[in-house]
Amino acid sequence: MNHADGRYLESKRTVDDRALNRRVRDRLRDELPASPRVLEAGAGTGVTVPRLLDWGVTAGEYHGVDRDAGIIEVARERRCAELDGTPTENGFRVGDLTVRFDQGDALEAFGTDRADLVVAQSVLDLVPIDDALDAFETALDPGGLVYAPITFDGETIFQPDHPADDRVVAAYHDDIDNRPGRDTRAGRHLLDRCCERDGDLLAVGASDWVVRPRGGDYPNDERYFLATILEFIESAVDGPGVDEWLETRRQQLAEGTLSYVAHGYDVCYRVP
Repeated sequence: MNHADGRYLESKRTVDDRALNRRVRDRLRDELPASPRVLEAGAGTGVTVPRLLDWGVTAGEYHGVDRDAGIIEVARERRCAELDGTPTENGFRVGDLTVRFDQGDALEAFGTDRADLVVAQSVLDLVPIDDALDAFETALDPGGLVYAPITFDGETIFQPDHPADDRVVAAYHDDIDNRPGRDTRAGRHLLDRCCERDGDLLAVGASDWVVRPRGGDYPNDERYFLATILEFIESAVDGPGVDEWLETRRQQLAEGTLSYVAHGYDVCYRVP
């Protein structure tokens, strides 16, 4: 599958929406100023922007950064169209909220920007946590906020049961952990790092991806989302029985009987 058009990121939007922890989100909203300056590391297709508007953040500045230039173009075009924004050079404007997207490394591209909030969704299992928190503290004014929703934490579940589940999932996690900066237990390690630092861990809660069929079908584009997860596993795992496991899971997906859960945490942290 070619994900350059952003379909995978768009297909998981509804999965993310269900997963986000409302208690953590509400604490974040309570802490934000009326017109916040928001930076997002790993902005993807920019779906944080409509979420901010839904949460009542209708004024201020948003600057999203992603390393994939093609995805950044998708973000500019789709979110502007979705929100009926007024196009600008690198983004658009919606009422009193200015939106900008740029290509760059999520931990290095903010430059001299200063912020009240850094958002890092599904990012801190991809990069060294301490490096990320150091970069975010540099970008934030004193007392600024880090919001790290859907940080993966080591549980991947497929249903119905299959005899090879434990072996396949363990090999998949091992492949992730063997890559530089990656961490399948990033959620719990993020909590440890926040508690060790001089800031305040304001809120934490579970945020699990849960995808299940309904009447033999999947809502929105979530069948594609699950197909992509199986593709990730196929590219990471080999050995006896893996092909049969994948064939069974893909057949279940086609029949509308496959369910999937991935455990994560939402974290809201205030820097010193």
